[in-house]
Amino acid sequence: MTRTARSLATKGALGAALVTTLVLSGCSQTPTETGGFDPDEEIELTIAWWGNDDRAAIMTEVIDQFEEKYPNITVVEQPVGAPDDLFNRLATDFASGTAPDVFALGGAKPQEYGAAGTLLDLSTVSDYLDTSKYEDFTLTNATVDGTLYGLPTGGNAIGVLINTDLFEAAGVDLPDDDWTWDDFADAANAISANSADGVVGLDLRIQDILGTYVAQNDEDGIYNWDGELATSAETIESWFNFEVGLVNDGGLPDPSVIVENQNLTPDQTLFGTGKAAITFSYSNQIGSYAAGTGGANVEILPPPSSTGVSGVAVLPSQFWSIAAESKHPEAAGLLVNWLLNEPEPAKVILSNRGLQFNPDILAVVKPLLAPADAQAAEYLEKVLEIGVVAPPQPAGGSILNELSQRIESDILFGRSTVEAGSQQWIDELTTSLAND
Repeated sequence: MTRTARSLATKGALGAALVTTLVLSGCSQTPTETGGFDPDEEIELTIAWWGNDDRAAIMTEVIDQFEEKYPNITVVEQPVGAPDDLFNRLATDFASGTAPDVFALGGAKPQEYGAAGTLLDLSTVSDYLDTSKYEDFTLTNATVDGTLYGLPTGGNAIGVLINTDLFEAAGVDLPDDDWTWDDFADAANAISANSADGVVGLDLRIQDILGTYVAQNDEDGIYNWDGELATSAETIESWFNFEVGLVNDGGLPDPSVIVENQNLTPDQTLFGTGKAAITFSYSNQIGSYAAGTGGANVEILPPPSSTGVSGVAVLPSQFWSIAAESKHPEAAGLLVNWLLNEPEPAKVILSNRGLQFNPDILAVVKPLLAPADAQAAEYLEKVLEIGVVAPPQPAGGSILNELSQRIESDILFGRSTVEAGSQQWIDELTTSLAND
């Protein structure tokens, strides 16, 4: 069927702050009462997302498939270029009652819009949209007071990349999935000691692992479900003591190198240039890190743990949500189900929106993926079994990366003790959260 998307360019003028103002200032919608899905009724749905032309082409193909299966439904596609273009547009659409039936959301937007009453409770369309395959910890950012307002398109998770060639060259045994932090330190130190000049055991960016480490030691991780700080100075001290020990024992390079590498892209890092055997990385970055290693064999493992808790939380790429005001919620549920839970469209979508959290669909997609994506898929399957539920990062947590890097630098260069730096980390983050 022919679909004509109305222009969204004029919808993007509002700033991100206005999104929250409009959505949270009373633009609550009452879900439309319907008589259920009628396969003989002519229905038009609208769907909006962000992304490039490649994503638009993928969406057109899978929507064509959907319309072939449900010939009474026409889907109008409304793509935009960037996430903020869509979020700004939704602010005005929710206020005016013209929101698309189905749309993509990122981060904690499903919680924000769900709490405002603008999203459909997905349990109301459970006959048309299956949510049973999704582990609870993949749904955190789309759940408000026990109500689910979105389903994740897929995502990734933090892991440890190891260059097995450098392990073997240094005569160090490859680790198992159940390794501890002591095992990790021993491997990093031994590789640095037994490798050619310029090769080190660990290439570290603190922002990639601190949250996981804290979640292994503190029940909620860095934040609790009320958006407050949930960790302690003692836990942060234990991390920085561990890091200082790796510097002193040689597993990490000189502090000047650590700081210089804090914000590099994967291809510019020590690991990404074949000069480090271990790094922490999100699973969707395996290919980017491996590309510059000269063809080295790169594997991904769960982070080490000395508590029996993995601390690994999955990071959803996006969510599909349905407007509470949709005149055809059942048909919208069928469309979301098609995009997330059916094998045929999955073979087209592959990993374009992250690796699927529905294990049945991930099993369909995995044999079709490029090698690095296939590795990421295998790892994600593992994480879906061992992962933890993590509270979402509150707005005040936006300083976390900069704060952690700054305190790390002060400690490594002797401008602060581990104890004083850890307490400063706690104090600054607590203040930021309180001012949120």
